[in-house]
Amino acid sequence: MKNLEISGAGIGLRRGLVSPFQAYGDLNPVQFMEVAPENWMTVGGKAKYDFLAFAEKYPMILHGLSLSIGGPDELNVAFVKSLKKFKESIKAPIYSEHLSYCTDGGQLYDLMPIPFTEEAANYVAERVIRVQDILGERMALENVSYYLTQPNPEMTEIEFINHVIKKADCLLHLDVNNIHVNSVNHRYDPFDFLDQLPTDRIAYIHVAGHYNEAEDLIVDTHGAAVIEKVWQILAYTYKNYGVFPTLLERDFNYPPVAELLAEVERISQLQQTYSQKNEQQAII
Repeated sequence: MKNLEISGAGIGLRRGLVSPFQAYGDLNPVQFMEVAPENWMTVGGKAKYDFLAFAEKYPMILHGLSLSIGGPDELNVAFVKSLKKFKESIKAPIYSEHLSYCTDGGQLYDLMPIPFTEEAANYVAERVIRVQDILGERMALENVSYYLTQPNPEMTEIEFINHVIKKADCLLHLDVNNIHVNSVNHRYDPFDFLDQLPTDRIAYIHVAGHYNEAEDLIVDTHGAAVIEKVWQILAYTYKNYGVFPTLLERDFNYPPVAELLAEVERISQLQQTYSQKNEQQAII
């Protein structure tokens, strides 16, 4: 896969982080940012000015929230066309979305799991192809967290993801925290799961924190620090499949900026470590 025009470690630009980031100043080691396009496409005034200032300094990945790629409603073509214009205006290197849906005759305000059936997989793939035709390039789909075991599935989660990505010829937005969350909630080995993903299609990676509701139930919140097991899955990915651009997600419960940057720095250090190791192995 051709590398994106981003590299290194990044962080999500959320509205609640704009002022803290501005006040802090130098955000090193951040090398790129990510935004939900729905939150910025139509803003004006000071919000738009502030956003464009960040977009001038950092490449901006667009990570969507509302396309509802697996939903029953008609594909929102008007939104995709507006997204394309926005993407081109800030020269965003890629657009990604969740492999889920969030509408059914109206906004559901959550990311719902798609049934693991061949019919659903083909339906999603066809919609992804339509989006990519409009954009004129590949988009990426993120593996998502889900909390209920589906009754009588025709496919496993991994089979469903692989079917969609292969049929749509799209990219994989790998979320290693979601792998950990699902591995606990649905009792599977996260490393075995990762080994079965189409890692040659990885565009970029998410790491994030979550909330432990119980020993056997984790909720993907993006409201806490990244735990050691998630760092281990990230390191495993770098070691076995290469070093990819990786972004820290934090959507609320914001700590001081220095704490966020320390997590971004840990991403950067892991990238440097495994880039060197992979280069040494290639020479040998």
